[in-house]
Amino acid sequence: MSISQAAATEAADRRKLLYAGIVIFAGVLATTLAQSVILAKIPLQNLLKNTLHADRSVNAAFFFWSSLPWYFKPLIGMYQDAVPVFGSRRRSYLIIGGAVASLSWFALVLVPITYSMLLGICVVISAAMVVASTAIGGYMVEAARQSRGPGRLTSLRFIAEQFSVLCGGPGGGFLGTLALAWTGVACGTIAFLIVPVAWLCMREQAPRPSAGRFLADTRAQLRAIGSARTMWAAAGFAALFYSAPGIFTAIFYVQQNDLHLTTQGQGNLTLLSGAAGMAAAALYGTYACRRLSLRTLLLICLVAGAIGNLAYWFYGSVVQASIAETVNGFGYTLAEVSIMHLAVRATPAGSEALGFSLIMAVRNFCLYGSDWIGATLIERWHLSFHQLVAINAGTTLLAVPLVLLLPRAITMVRDARKSDPDIDLAPAAPHTIHE
Repeated sequence: MSISQAAATEAADRRKLLYAGIVIFAGVLATTLAQSVILAKIPLQNLLKNTLHADRSVNAAFFFWSSLPWYFKPLIGMYQDAVPVFGSRRRSYLIIGGAVASLSWFALVLVPITYSMLLGICVVISAAMVVASTAIGGYMVEAARQSRGPGRLTSLRFIAEQFSVLCGGPGGGFLGTLALAWTGVACGTIAFLIVPVAWLCMREQAPRPSAGRFLADTRAQLRAIGSARTMWAAAGFAALFYSAPGIFTAIFYVQQNDLHLTTQGQGNLTLLSGAAGMAAAALYGTYACRRLSLRTLLLICLVAGAIGNLAYWFYGSVVQASIAETVNGFGYTLAEVSIMHLAVRATPAGSEALGFSLIMAVRNFCLYGSDWIGATLIERWHLSFHQLVAINAGTTLLAVPLVLLLPRAITMVRDARKSDPDIDLAPAAPHTIHE
Protein backbone atom coordinates (compact mmCIF):
# COMPACT_ATOMS: atom_id res chain seq x y z
CA MET A 1 0.00 0.00 0.00
CA SER A 2 1.37 3.43 -0.95
CA ILE A 3 1.85 6.24 1.54
CA SER A 4 -1.06 8.19 0.06
CA GLN A 5 -3.35 5.15 0.26
CA ALA A 6 -2.30 4.51 3.85
CA ALA A 7 -2.99 8.16 4.75
CA ALA A 8 -6.40 7.99 3.07
CA THR A 9 -7.23 4.77 4.95
CA GLU A 10 -6.14 6.30 8.26
CA ALA A 11 -8.24 9.42 7.60
CA ALA A 12 -11.26 7.24 6.78
CA ASP A 13 -10.76 5.27 10.00
CA ARG A 14 -10.61 8.50 12.00
CA ARG A 15 -13.88 9.66 10.43
CA LYS A 16 -15.54 6.36 11.27
CA LEU A 17 -14.29 6.57 14.85
CA LEU A 18 -15.53 10.16 15.13
CA TYR A 19 -19.01 9.23 13.91
CA ALA A 20 -19.02 6.20 16.19
CA GLY A 21 -18.04 8.39 19.15
CA ILE A 22 -20.83 10.87 18.41
CA VAL A 23 -23.43 8.11 18.15
CA ILE A 24 -22.21 6.35 21.31
CA PHE A 25 -22.08 9.55 23.36
CA ALA A 26 -25.49 10.80 22.18
CA GLY A 27 -27.05 7.35 22.45
CA VAL A 28 -25.79 6.73 25.98
CA LEU A 29 -26.78 10.26 27.00
CA ALA A 30 -30.33 9.84 25.64
CA THR A 31 -30.84 6.35 27.09
CA THR A 32 -29.28 7.24 30.46
CA LEU A 33 -30.26 10.81 31.35
CA ALA A 34 -33.89 10.18 30.37
CA GLN A 35 -34.15 7.03 32.52
CA SER A 36 -36.45 6.97 35.53
CA VAL A 37 -33.40 6.39 37.75
CA ILE A 38 -31.41 9.47 36.62
CA LEU A 39 -33.11 12.78 35.79
CA ALA A 40 -36.50 11.55 37.00
CA LYS A 41 -35.24 9.73 40.10
CA ILE A 42 -35.46 12.57 42.63
CA PRO A 43 -38.90 13.73 41.38
CA LEU A 44 -40.20 10.14 41.45
CA GLN A 45 -38.66 9.29 44.82
CA ASN A 46 -39.92 12.56 46.27
CA LEU A 47 -43.43 11.85 44.95
CA LEU A 48 -43.39 8.30 46.28
CA LYS A 49 -42.09 9.32 49.72
CA ASN A 50 -43.95 12.58 50.39
CA THR A 51 -47.12 12.33 48.29
CA LEU A 52 -47.84 8.59 48.07
CA HIS A 53 -46.19 7.98 51.50
CA ALA A 54 -44.15 4.94 50.45
CA ASP A 55 -41.60 3.56 52.91
CA ARG A 56 -38.01 2.67 51.97
CA SER A 57 -38.72 -0.88 50.78
CA VAL A 58 -41.78 0.14 48.72
CA ASN A 59 -39.81 3.02 47.22
CA ALA A 60 -36.94 0.72 46.26
CA ALA A 61 -39.38 -1.92 44.97
CA PHE A 62 -40.87 0.65 42.56
CA PHE A 63 -37.52 1.09 40.82
CA PHE A 64 -36.86 -2.66 40.83
CA TRP A 65 -40.15 -3.41 39.06
CA SER A 66 -40.03 -0.36 36.77
CA SER A 67 -36.65 -1.65 35.59
CA LEU A 68 -38.12 -5.08 34.76
CA PRO A 69 -37.50 -4.83 30.97
CA TRP A 70 -33.79 -4.27 31.60
CA TYR A 71 -33.52 -7.77 33.08
CA PHE A 72 -34.63 -9.24 29.71
CA LYS A 73 -32.11 -7.26 27.72
CA PRO A 74 -30.36 -10.40 26.36
CA LEU A 75 -33.56 -11.44 24.55
CA ILE A 76 -33.67 -8.06 22.82
CA GLY A 77 -29.98 -8.36 22.00
CA MET A 78 -30.45 -11.81 20.48
CA TYR A 79 -33.32 -10.54 18.34
CA GLN A 80 -31.39 -7.45 17.18
CA ASP A 81 -28.32 -9.51 16.24
CA ALA A 82 -30.44 -11.84 14.12
CA VAL A 83 -33.25 -9.72 12.69
CA PRO A 84 -32.58 -6.40 10.92
CA VAL A 85 -35.37 -3.83 10.73
CA PHE A 86 -35.51 -1.68 7.59
CA GLY A 87 -32.09 -3.04 6.62
CA SER A 88 -30.42 -2.19 9.94
CA ARG A 89 -29.48 -4.12 13.09
CA ARG A 90 -28.68 -1.00 15.16
CA ARG A 91 -29.86 2.26 13.56
CA SER A 92 -33.54 1.41 13.18
CA TYR A 93 -33.77 0.00 16.70
CA LEU A 94 -32.21 3.18 18.08
CA ILE A 95 -34.73 5.38 16.27
CA ILE A 96 -37.72 3.25 17.27
CA GLY A 97 -36.65 2.97 20.91
CA GLY A 98 -35.95 6.68 21.25
CA ALA A 99 -39.26 7.69 19.67
CA VAL A 100 -41.38 5.33 21.81
CA ALA A 101 -39.59 6.36 25.02
CA SER A 102 -40.14 10.03 24.17
CA LEU A 103 -43.88 9.55 23.59
CA SER A 104 -44.22 7.55 26.81
CA TRP A 105 -42.61 10.30 28.86
CA PHE A 106 -44.96 12.86 27.32
CA ALA A 107 -47.87 10.67 28.47
CA LEU A 108 -47.15 11.75 32.06
CA VAL A 109 -48.62 15.13 31.16
CA LEU A 110 -52.04 13.54 30.54
CA VAL A 111 -52.55 10.64 32.99
CA PRO A 112 -53.64 10.75 36.66
CA ILE A 113 -50.74 10.08 39.02
CA THR A 114 -51.24 6.90 41.02
CA TYR A 115 -48.69 4.29 42.07
CA SER A 116 -49.94 1.68 39.57
CA MET A 117 -50.30 4.14 36.67
CA LEU A 118 -46.85 5.61 37.30
CA LEU A 119 -45.31 2.13 37.51
CA GLY A 120 -46.98 1.05 34.26
CA ILE A 121 -45.71 4.06 32.31
CA CYS A 122 -42.19 3.63 33.70
CA VAL A 123 -42.18 -0.03 32.63
CA VAL A 124 -43.11 1.01 29.05
CA ILE A 125 -40.38 3.69 29.12
CA SER A 126 -37.85 1.11 30.32
CA ALA A 127 -38.86 -1.29 27.54
CA ALA A 128 -38.27 1.37 24.88
CA MET A 129 -34.99 2.38 26.52
CA VAL A 130 -33.84 -1.25 26.52
CA VAL A 131 -34.36 -1.47 22.76
CA ALA A 132 -32.25 1.66 22.16
CA SER A 133 -29.63 0.86 24.80
CA THR A 134 -29.14 -2.68 23.47
CA ALA A 135 -28.53 -1.28 20.00
CA ILE A 136 -25.96 1.16 21.40
CA GLY A 137 -24.20 -1.66 23.27
CA GLY A 138 -23.95 -3.85 20.18
CA TYR A 139 -22.79 -0.91 18.07
CA MET A 140 -20.12 -0.02 20.67
CA VAL A 141 -18.71 -3.56 20.74
CA GLU A 142 -18.55 -3.64 16.93
CA ALA A 143 -16.83 -0.24 16.85
CA ALA A 144 -14.41 -1.37 19.57
CA ARG A 145 -13.35 -4.36 17.51
CA GLN A 146 -12.73 -2.19 14.47
CA SER A 147 -10.79 0.47 16.39
CA ARG A 148 -8.83 -1.91 18.65
CA GLY A 149 -9.57 0.41 21.56
CA PRO A 150 -12.29 -1.10 23.77
CA GLY A 151 -11.02 0.66 26.88
CA ARG A 152 -11.28 4.08 25.25
CA LEU A 153 -14.79 3.52 23.89
CA THR A 154 -15.88 2.05 27.22
CA SER A 155 -14.55 5.14 29.00
CA LEU A 156 -16.43 7.34 26.50
CA ARG A 157 -19.60 5.44 27.38
CA PHE A 158 -18.99 6.13 31.06
CA ILE A 159 -18.14 9.77 30.45
CA ALA A 160 -21.57 10.08 28.83
CA GLU A 161 -23.17 8.20 31.73
CA GLN A 162 -21.47 10.33 34.37
CA PHE A 163 -22.29 13.48 32.42
CA SER A 164 -25.91 12.30 32.65
CA VAL A 165 -25.53 11.90 36.41
CA LEU A 166 -23.92 15.34 36.61
CA CYS A 167 -26.82 16.95 34.75
CA GLY A 168 -29.45 14.71 36.30
CA GLY A 169 -28.53 15.70 39.85
CA PRO A 170 -29.29 19.43 39.87
CA GLY A 171 -31.79 19.01 37.04
CA GLY A 172 -33.70 16.34 38.95
CA GLY A 173 -33.52 18.40 42.13
CA PHE A 174 -35.10 21.34 40.33
CA LEU A 175 -37.76 19.18 38.66
CA GLY A 176 -38.57 17.74 42.08
CA THR A 177 -39.94 21.15 43.06
CA LEU A 178 -42.34 21.20 40.08
CA ALA A 179 -45.32 19.15 38.94
CA LEU A 180 -44.36 15.70 37.60
CA ALA A 181 -45.57 16.68 34.11
CA TRP A 182 -42.47 18.87 33.72
CA THR A 183 -40.30 15.82 34.38
CA GLY A 184 -42.15 14.02 31.58
CA VAL A 185 -41.56 16.86 29.15
CA ALA A 186 -37.85 17.15 30.01
CA CYS A 187 -37.16 13.40 29.83
CA GLY A 188 -39.22 12.99 26.64
CA THR A 189 -37.26 15.71 24.90
CA ILE A 190 -33.92 14.17 25.91
CA ALA A 191 -34.98 10.65 24.87
CA PHE A 192 -35.79 11.97 21.40
CA LEU A 193 -32.19 13.23 20.99
CA ILE A 194 -30.96 9.88 19.65
CA VAL A 195 -33.45 9.90 16.76
CA PRO A 196 -31.84 12.67 14.64
CA VAL A 197 -28.31 11.66 15.68
CA ALA A 198 -28.82 8.05 14.59
CA TRP A 199 -30.49 9.19 11.37
CA LEU A 200 -27.68 11.57 10.39
CA CYS A 201 -24.49 10.05 11.83
CA MET A 202 -24.91 6.28 11.95
CA ARG A 203 -23.47 4.18 9.18
CA GLU A 204 -23.83 0.40 8.96
CA GLN A 205 -22.95 -2.25 6.45
CA ALA A 206 -26.10 -3.86 5.09
CA PRO A 207 -26.73 -6.99 7.20
CA ARG A 208 -27.27 -10.26 5.43
CA PRO A 209 -29.54 -12.17 7.84
CA SER A 210 -33.27 -12.03 7.29
CA ALA A 211 -36.27 -12.53 9.54
CA GLY A 212 -36.83 -15.93 7.91
CA ARG A 213 -33.48 -17.12 9.27
CA PHE A 214 -34.27 -15.99 12.81
CA LEU A 215 -34.56 -19.47 14.34
CA ALA A 216 -31.40 -20.74 12.66
CA ASP A 217 -29.48 -17.62 13.62
CA THR A 218 -30.81 -17.79 17.16
CA ARG A 219 -29.61 -21.38 17.58
CA ALA A 220 -26.21 -20.38 16.22
CA GLN A 221 -26.01 -17.45 18.62
CA LEU A 222 -26.98 -19.58 21.60
CA ARG A 223 -24.32 -22.14 20.71
CA ALA A 224 -21.70 -19.40 20.45
CA ILE A 225 -22.80 -17.78 23.71
CA GLY A 226 -23.03 -21.14 25.50
CA SER A 227 -19.43 -21.96 24.61
CA ALA A 228 -18.08 -18.47 25.45
CA ARG A 229 -16.49 -19.30 28.79
CA THR A 230 -14.84 -15.92 29.09
CA MET A 231 -18.21 -14.19 28.79
CA TRP A 232 -19.80 -16.35 31.49
CA ALA A 233 -16.82 -15.73 33.75
CA ALA A 234 -17.28 -11.99 33.26
CA ALA A 235 -21.03 -12.26 33.93
CA GLY A 236 -20.49 -14.19 37.16
CA PHE A 237 -17.88 -11.71 38.29
CA ALA A 238 -20.22 -8.78 37.59
CA ALA A 239 -23.02 -10.54 39.51
CA LEU A 240 -20.84 -10.82 42.60
CA PHE A 241 -19.80 -7.18 42.46
CA TYR A 242 -23.33 -5.82 42.04
CA SER A 243 -24.92 -8.17 44.61
CA ALA A 244 -23.63 -6.12 47.55
CA PRO A 245 -26.69 -4.91 49.54
CA GLY A 246 -27.52 -1.53 48.01
CA ILE A 247 -27.58 1.79 49.83
CA PHE A 248 -29.01 4.20 47.25
CA THR A 249 -32.60 4.38 48.54
CA ALA A 250 -31.33 4.41 52.11
CA ILE A 251 -29.16 7.42 51.25
CA PHE A 252 -32.17 9.28 49.83
CA TYR A 253 -34.01 8.94 53.14
CA VAL A 254 -30.92 9.95 55.14
CA GLN A 255 -30.59 13.07 53.00
CA GLN A 256 -34.17 14.16 53.63
CA ASN A 257 -34.83 12.84 57.15
CA ASP A 258 -31.44 13.36 58.83
CA LEU A 259 -29.65 16.06 56.79
CA HIS A 260 -32.96 17.85 55.97
CA LEU A 261 -31.90 18.55 52.39
CA THR A 262 -34.28 19.95 49.80
CA THR A 263 -34.59 18.16 46.45
CA GLN A 264 -32.30 20.80 44.96
CA GLY A 265 -29.73 20.12 47.69
CA GLN A 266 -29.94 16.41 46.93
CA GLY A 267 -29.42 17.14 43.26
CA ASN A 268 -26.33 19.21 44.01
CA LEU A 269 -24.78 16.24 45.84
CA THR A 270 -25.43 14.09 42.77
CA LEU A 271 -23.67 16.73 40.66
CA LEU A 272 -20.50 16.24 42.73
CA SER A 273 -20.73 12.49 42.22
CA GLY A 274 -21.21 12.89 38.46
CA ALA A 275 -18.28 15.31 38.09
CA ALA A 276 -15.96 12.94 39.97
CA GLY A 277 -17.24 10.05 37.86
CA MET A 278 -16.48 11.89 34.62
CA ALA A 279 -12.94 12.54 35.84
CA ALA A 280 -12.51 8.86 36.72
CA ALA A 281 -13.80 7.68 33.32
CA ALA A 282 -11.57 10.16 31.49
CA LEU A 283 -8.51 9.03 33.48
CA TYR A 284 -9.30 5.41 32.69
CA GLY A 285 -9.75 5.99 28.96
CA THR A 286 -6.95 8.44 28.25
CA TYR A 287 -4.23 6.94 30.44
CA ALA A 288 -4.85 3.81 32.48
CA CYS A 289 -6.25 1.40 29.87
CA ARG A 290 -3.30 2.03 27.53
CA ARG A 291 -0.60 1.48 30.14
CA LEU A 292 -1.96 -1.20 32.48
CA SER A 293 -3.35 -4.65 31.85
CA LEU A 294 -7.04 -5.22 32.49
CA ARG A 295 -6.20 -7.49 35.43
CA THR A 296 -4.22 -4.73 37.13
CA LEU A 297 -6.96 -2.24 36.38
CA LEU A 298 -9.62 -4.49 37.89
CA LEU A 299 -7.62 -4.97 41.10
CA ILE A 300 -7.01 -1.23 41.51
CA CYS A 301 -10.48 -0.11 40.49
CA LEU A 302 -12.40 -2.58 42.65
CA VAL A 303 -10.47 -1.49 45.73
CA ALA A 304 -11.25 2.12 44.76
CA GLY A 305 -14.94 1.18 44.48
CA ALA A 306 -14.96 -0.35 47.97
CA ILE A 307 -13.29 2.76 49.40
CA GLY A 308 -15.91 4.88 47.64
CA ASN A 309 -18.72 2.86 49.22
CA LEU A 310 -17.09 3.04 52.64
CA ALA A 311 -16.99 6.86 52.37
CA TYR A 312 -20.73 6.84 53.15
CA TRP A 313 -19.83 5.80 56.72
CA PHE A 314 -19.07 9.50 57.33
CA TYR A 315 -22.44 10.72 56.04
CA GLY A 316 -23.18 12.88 59.09
CA SER A 317 -23.39 16.45 57.76
CA VAL A 318 -23.81 18.27 54.47
CA VAL A 319 -20.05 18.83 54.20
CA GLN A 320 -19.29 15.18 54.97
CA ALA A 321 -21.97 14.10 52.51
CA SER A 322 -20.39 16.27 49.81
CA ILE A 323 -17.00 14.65 50.36
CA ALA A 324 -18.52 11.15 50.46
CA GLU A 325 -20.42 11.67 47.20
CA THR A 326 -17.26 12.92 45.47
CA VAL A 327 -15.13 10.02 46.72
CA ASN A 328 -17.81 7.47 45.82
CA GLY A 329 -18.42 9.01 42.40
CA PHE A 330 -14.74 8.65 41.55
CA GLY A 331 -14.12 5.22 43.08
CA TYR A 332 -17.36 3.51 42.06
CA THR A 333 -17.07 4.76 38.49
CA LEU A 334 -13.56 3.32 38.23
CA ALA A 335 -14.92 -0.02 39.40
CA GLU A 336 -17.85 0.06 36.95
CA VAL A 337 -15.84 1.12 33.91
CA SER A 338 -13.31 -1.66 34.54
CA ILE A 339 -16.11 -4.24 34.76
CA MET A 340 -17.71 -2.95 31.55
CA HIS A 341 -14.26 -3.02 29.90
CA LEU A 342 -14.13 -6.69 30.93
CA ALA A 343 -17.60 -7.20 29.42
CA VAL A 344 -16.57 -5.71 26.06
CA ARG A 345 -13.47 -7.93 25.85
CA ALA A 346 -15.43 -11.03 26.88
CA THR A 347 -18.26 -10.59 24.34
CA PRO A 348 -17.98 -13.10 21.46
CA ALA A 349 -17.92 -11.85 17.88
CA GLY A 350 -21.17 -12.14 15.96
CA SER A 351 -23.29 -11.83 19.13
CA GLU A 352 -22.27 -8.32 20.15
CA ALA A 353 -25.70 -7.12 21.30
CA LEU A 354 -26.64 -10.43 22.95
CA GLY A 355 -23.33 -10.98 24.73
CA PHE A 356 -22.92 -7.46 26.04
CA SER A 357 -26.59 -7.13 27.00
CA LEU A 358 -26.43 -10.41 28.92
CA ILE A 359 -23.76 -9.01 31.20
CA MET A 360 -25.66 -5.71 31.45
CA ALA A 361 -28.84 -7.61 32.41
CA VAL A 362 -26.93 -9.31 35.21
CA ARG A 363 -25.73 -5.89 36.31
CA ASN A 364 -29.20 -4.31 36.26
CA PHE A 365 -30.95 -7.17 38.06
CA CYS A 366 -28.35 -7.37 40.82
CA LEU A 367 -28.03 -3.60 41.18
CA TYR A 368 -31.73 -2.81 41.63
CA GLY A 369 -32.46 -6.05 43.45
CA SER A 370 -29.67 -5.39 45.94
CA ASP A 371 -30.98 -1.85 46.54
CA TRP A 372 -34.38 -3.33 47.40
CA ILE A 373 -32.65 -5.81 49.73
CA GLY A 374 -30.66 -3.01 51.38
CA ALA A 375 -33.80 -0.93 51.96
CA THR A 376 -35.61 -3.97 53.37
CA LEU A 377 -32.74 -4.72 55.76
CA ILE A 378 -33.22 -1.26 57.25
CA GLU A 379 -37.03 -1.20 57.13
CA ARG A 380 -37.80 -4.77 58.25
CA TRP A 381 -34.65 -5.99 60.01
CA HIS A 382 -33.76 -2.63 61.57
CA LEU A 383 -30.13 -2.51 60.48
CA SER A 384 -28.56 0.88 60.90
CA PHE A 385 -27.38 2.87 57.91
CA HIS A 386 -23.76 2.47 59.01
CA GLN A 387 -24.11 -1.32 59.29
CA LEU A 388 -25.49 -1.42 55.75
CA VAL A 389 -22.56 0.66 54.48
CA ALA A 390 -20.06 -1.71 56.11
CA ILE A 391 -21.76 -4.78 54.59
CA ASN A 392 -21.85 -3.11 51.17
CA ALA A 393 -18.15 -2.24 51.16
CA GLY A 394 -17.14 -5.65 52.56
CA THR A 395 -19.08 -7.54 49.89
CA THR A 396 -17.45 -5.43 47.18
CA LEU A 397 -14.00 -6.35 48.51
CA LEU A 398 -14.84 -10.06 48.18
CA ALA A 399 -14.64 -9.67 44.41
CA VAL A 400 -11.03 -8.41 44.46
CA PRO A 401 -9.16 -11.75 44.86
CA LEU A 402 -11.44 -13.37 42.27
CA VAL A 403 -9.88 -11.12 39.62
CA LEU A 404 -6.91 -13.50 39.63
CA LEU A 405 -9.21 -16.36 38.57
CA LEU A 406 -10.55 -14.62 35.46
CA PRO A 407 -9.26 -15.96 32.10
CA ARG A 408 -5.85 -14.54 31.22
CA ALA A 409 -6.89 -14.26 27.56
CA ILE A 410 -9.06 -11.25 28.37
CA THR A 411 -7.35 -9.80 31.44
CA MET A 412 -3.63 -9.83 30.56
CA VAL A 413 -4.10 -7.30 27.75
CA ARG A 414 -4.29 -3.55 27.34
CA ASP A 415 -5.61 -1.18 24.70
CA ALA A 416 -3.66 -0.89 21.47
CA ARG A 417 -1.52 2.13 20.61
CA LYS A 418 0.21 2.96 17.34
CA SER A 419 3.46 1.80 18.90
CA ASP A 420 1.84 -1.49 19.96
CA PRO A 421 0.54 -3.03 16.73
CA ASP A 422 0.21 -6.53 18.16
CA ILE A 423 -2.10 -5.63 21.05
CA ASP A 424 -5.69 -6.41 20.22
CA LEU A 425 -8.86 -7.87 21.59
CA ALA A 426 -8.68 -11.31 23.11
CA PRO A 427 -9.64 -14.18 20.80
CA ALA A 428 -13.41 -14.39 20.42
CA ALA A 429 -15.72 -17.36 20.07
CA PRO A 430 -16.10 -18.72 16.53
CA HIS A 431 -18.05 -16.36 14.33
CA THR A 432 -21.16 -18.31 13.35
CA ILE A 433 -23.64 -15.50 12.74
CA HIS A 434 -24.13 -13.75 9.40
CA GLU A 435 -23.01 -10.13 9.62
